[in-house]
Amino acid sequence: MMRKALKRSFILFPVLSFVVIFLLWDGITRYSDWSHQVFPGPMVVMQSALDLAQDSSLLKHSVASLYRVTVGFYLAVMLGIPLGILLGRMTVAKSLINPLIQFLRPISPLAWIPLAMLWFGIGDQPAIFLIFLASFFPLVVATAVAVESINPMYFQVAANFNFSRIEVITKIVVPAIIPEVVTAIRLTVAIAWLVVVAAEMIAVQSGLGYLIVDARNALRMDNVMVGMITIGLIGLLLDIIMIRVTSVDYLKWAKAKK
Repeated sequence: MMRKALKRSFILFPVLSFVVIFLLWDGITRYSDWSHQVFPGPMVVMQSALDLAQDSSLLKHSVASLYRVTVGFYLAVMLGIPLGILLGRMTVAKSLINPLIQFLRPISPLAWIPLAMLWFGIGDQPAIFLIFLASFFPLVVATAVAVESINPMYFQVAANFNFSRIEVITKIVVPAIIPEVVTAIRLTVAIAWLVVVAAEMIAVQSGLGYLIVDARNALRMDNVMVGMITIGLIGLLLDIIMIRVTSVDYLKWAKAKK
């Protein structure tokens, strides 16, 4: 009974919070002096969302943004995690590369927009590059810290059994760092989603960021809010997916191995 009550509250409370926000939004638009052109009400925004959905504009822009996030993020994962393992395991590599990583990491990805447009022009490439930068450095740092936190006794045992470097990586390092790395991936996905919207406001002609800017230029605040709501819903969906990933049995097994 207690478990069922917890599940119901887990679903009921978020729904209740959204209902409260909806009612506040509707009340502000009804009783404030703002016109619908400045602050459109929920029904106006819902109608605009239906219009954008019917002509497939909303789907097209959402798919474009998700494509850029997917490509840039996977590139960061494929390069960042191996580099983080290298930095965590090799002192010489850390001494050579880590200062450069720490120098570039604080630079906002948005500061790279002029260079990205100069190097890659207009299109998907600059946005993917910015997403890659936003995701790459957090993954490298998180992976390196996770590797350095592994109990040294494990490596001593591996040396006693004459493990090769590949065996040390696959049998000790990877299982030990999976929980921390997956948590870093979850946080990095949110960062990537933030960056793609900002990049699309400048460097591309599709995507949810472009939809917002185009609607702003046309003074369609209802479409602006549709884009904002879509961004929030997709971000929430991505976070739910990552929560599911972090709760799979393999991660529990990895924690037990650690």
